[in-house]
Parts: sequence; C-alpha cells; structure tokens
Amino acid sequence: MNSEIQLSLFNDDSNPHQQGLIPTDSKIPIPPGTYANMTELAQHCNQCHRCELGNTRTHAVVGRGNLQAPIMVIGEAPGQNEDETGLPFVGRSGQLLEKILASVNLSTEHDVYIANINKCRPPNNRVPTPDEMVACKPYLLEQIRLVDPKIILLTGATAVKGITGDKRGITKIRGQWIEWEARLCMPIFHPSYLLRNPSKEKGAPKWLMWQDIQAVRAKLDEIQQNNKSVT
Repeated sequence: MNSEIQLSLFNDDSNPHQQGLIPTDSKIPIPPGTYANMTELAQHCNQCHRCELGNTRTHAVVGRGNLQAPIMVIGEAPGQNEDETGLPFVGRSGQLLEKILASVNLSTEHDVYIANINKCRPPNNRVPTPDEMVACKPYLLEQIRLVDPKIILLTGATAVKGITGDKRGITKIRGQWIEWEARLCMPIFHPSYLLRNPSKEKGAPKWLMWQDIQAVRAKLDEIQQNNKSVT
C-alpha cells in the first residue's frame, strides 16, 4: 500500500470539519508523523476502533503531564478510574507513582509525561492481548515522537513487552538500562505491584523501587549536565 492511499484513510472528504477517519484494520499502519500535536492524536484515539476495546470504553486514556517532559512513564492500560476520567494513573497506583516521583523531586507538571500501552480499558482490567497492543502501539509511538523524552520508564512486564518485545519477567530486568530506538529505557515495578507488596525492608519491591528511581534521577541530572556543557 503506498503512502498516498494510506494517508487518504485519515481524511473524510465528505465533512472537512470532521477529524479524519482511523483505519479500522490494525494491520493498516498509522505512519510516523501523522499527528502534529497531542490534541489531534487524542481526537483519533477517542474515535478509534482498531481493536474491540473501542466498543466498551467510556473515554480513551491518552496521557497527562508535561508535553516537553524529559521523562516518559508508560503503563499497561487504563483501569476503571482512568476510563471514567480519561486520565492515566489517577487511582491508588497513580497516587503512589506521584509520591515515588516526588521523592526525587520529579513531577508531572515539569518533568514527566504519563501514557499507557493501550488507550482503552480492557474488560475486568485484564491484561491487553497481543493484538490489542499491536493495534494501539502506533499511537504510543507517535506520543513518544511528540514528547521526545530522554528517558522512558516502563512500568511492569506488559509495558516492557509492548515497547521492546522483551518477554522476561519484571523482577529479572527491573532497574536495568535498556537502549531502544536510541532512547534510554528502564523497566520498573508497576505501582500496583508495590501496593500489593508494602514491605520496605532491604530487597523488598519498595526498597528496590527506591534504588531505581534514584538511578533515574541521577541519569537525568547527568544528561542535563552534559547538555549544558555542549551548549
């Protein structure tokens, strides 16, 4: 399929004021550079039916935070609170994530943008299927392009698999820097996992998360210092 035909799928000539149509077949790609900004992308996500999750959503959950953030946090998929509000990580997991970020002076206002592998809530909060992740991935890739983060934090095994294809368990790879598409990624525990494992003893998930978020802060400081030296 050539690019002209492909791009024509996004245009509804019958109504020039209506946001373009989205290819309903997930095998039809959404080309890089399709969206000029996050508002256009969000409009498409809220009309999208590239997978069956579009049939049951209340809101597509696109993202929140600083659109020029140096750090991007990627989760799995929306839960009930997120589906109702249209914002990612707004329940108990989101509150804990905010505390973790704040512990090293990071915030969604200045430093962080949050998104998910899938924009629509899977029924009963189940894990997104491989087909659902593939259908939604072009939106996430466009978000990464638009925000252009220096560091990406992948919360949980689904996020790691959805972006890098790595199928290893999160306990095996958390805290390790991975280079993906010339970007630094770090797998970390999902906040919901920490809520289920509240111990702060040395070696416990919360203790390990504290080590990981400190490493992220140090890496960001290093990158920003290097950028200052160059300029």
